[in-house]
Amino acid sequence: MLTCKEQVARSSDFLDGQLTFRERLLMRHHLLFCANCRRFIRQMRLMQATLRILPEPEVSDAQALAERLAAELKRNS
Repeated sequence: MLTCKEQVARSSDFLDGQLTFRERLLMRHHLLFCANCRRFIRQMRLMQATLRILPEPEVSDAQALAERLAAELKRNS
């Protein structure tokens, strides 16, 4: 059986479907007996769902961003 620390380390791969069959079985076995890890996985799923519905940030020109940051730093100095 996995430890909670091992389960947390593999949780992203578990949610993304990137584990082998054996690894998925180990994860599911651990989740059957560990309420804290089940809660953690539920929170991770909620976070993924929330991030999927957020709008994509606008991609701005890197040079323009660097110039704005430099100007802001000069103003605050």
